[in-house]
Amino acid sequence: MEHSHSDRDHTAETVQAERNEENTEIRETGTLDLGNGHSKRGIQLLTIIGEIEGHEAVSGNTKATKYEHLLPRLAEAEEDEKTEGVLILLNTLGGDVEAGLAIAEMIASLSKPTVSLVLGGSHSIGGPLAVSADYSFIVPTGTMIVHPVRSTGMFIGVIQSYRNMEKTQDRIARFIASHSRITQERLLELMLDSTQLVKDVGTMLEGEEAVREGLIDEVGGISQAFAKLHELIDERRKKG
Repeated sequence: MEHSHSDRDHTAETVQAERNEENTEIRETGTLDLGNGHSKRGIQLLTIIGEIEGHEAVSGNTKATKYEHLLPRLAEAEEDEKTEGVLILLNTLGGDVEAGLAIAEMIASLSKPTVSLVLGGSHSIGGPLAVSADYSFIVPTGTMIVHPVRSTGMFIGVIQSYRNMEKTQDRIARFIASHSRITQERLLELMLDSTQLVKDVGTMLEGEEAVREGLIDEVGGISQAFAKLHELIDERRKKG
């Protein structure tokens, strides 16, 4: 059967429209539905890059991840029957603690399999985000910086302020310890190390070191991350 020019034009227009929609999705929210691949598995791709933006917008020149973009996508991934797994790519310097923990808690509470991959770095509040997935990878040259909670803006120098910061630090350490193989005690040691960073307190861990400390599960790249996610999806299918 021959196809008319109008049929071919319509198909081309449809493909272009889908491509434009995908490009907009990537540009605006850093997410992409990978369900159209040969694997026949519905995978949602999330990117967490730049600074984690909280209630206040970061400057226009700074790349940022907005939690109001990611939370609805994660909720959608949980409810969407076509989505079988979520892959999270991270390259973040950290940012707003509350927003970062909100995203991390959301990822950790998904019933769908999740895999994270640290590319470049996942510093500060990026730590909880990296470990929130069911399984985590870091590339060999990837880094993670763990340090005490910072204060921004006006800080009232009273004991209550210090206690609040201590509680926030404990929340972060508890979350990381409960979603990885590192103990809370060891994590606090790394956070408070004064010998590692110039003019700062904390520790920078490279790929192998992050795995050795139990923060990340394995050193690997995108192919290993996809392979693990497919494996977790297959396991979930068998149970279902």
